[in-house]
Amino acid sequence: MLSQTTEEPLYCPEQIKIPPNLPNILKEFTKSAIRTQPKDLVKWSHGYFQALAAGERPPVKERFEIPTKEAKKGKLTKGTLQVLHKQLGSSNVVKKEQLTEKWNHLGLDSEQLIELLSLGDFEEEFDWLKFLSLSCSSLENNIISAMVFICEILTSCPEGGAAQIPLDTFLNLYNYLAEIDGEIAKERMENVTSYLKEAAGRQDGLIGPANFQHKDCPRLGGD
Repeated sequence: MLSQTTEEPLYCPEQIKIPPNLPNILKEFTKSAIRTQPKDLVKWSHGYFQALAAGERPPVKERFEIPTKEAKKGKLTKGTLQVLHKQLGSSNVVKKEQLTEKWNHLGLDSEQLIELLSLGDFEEEFDWLKFLSLSCSSLENNIISAMVFICEILTSCPEGGAAQIPLDTFLNLYNYLAEIDGEIAKERMENVTSYLKEAAGRQDGLIGPANFQHKDCPRLGGD
């Protein structure tokens, strides 16, 4: 905060002492706001400085996303899901109140959150990766696209790389989304699993979009 001397009354601007780190803080804040394009700047700013004060990750996108009509209405995007994952993904289990707070800081649509929590039957505490995967499926309502988003968000590969994740993680989330879908035949899921296990055996146990989008891989979803 700005400070002033307590030894004498404030008579002129020269008596105001500017903290030396203030310019850098404001510069980073401005850059982060431009990159994130929050729907509600005041709510987002509150979350931003609250996170900094607590030594947590602020709600900042890694890169600028071209705003779509849906994004302007506060709907989820891949970018906002990446932000939420960086803020909450360090824990396997997340509390509903934690997610709601971070969700509101990003100015996201509260109705969409209610719908996702209801669809996944999530209660006061729940598996974060299951919520993330269900949210990814809501972006394009397509299980293949959802698994691409999941890989891109969870991968440790560099930007623009293979976006690979551990096979076990992939299969757990794929099977979860397939169960939610309810229309993907068990035989198809088994064929997908068999194909990807062979591929992962050649890739240190990792799987990426190039594998499940390959022409030889059984289709993840229904025809």
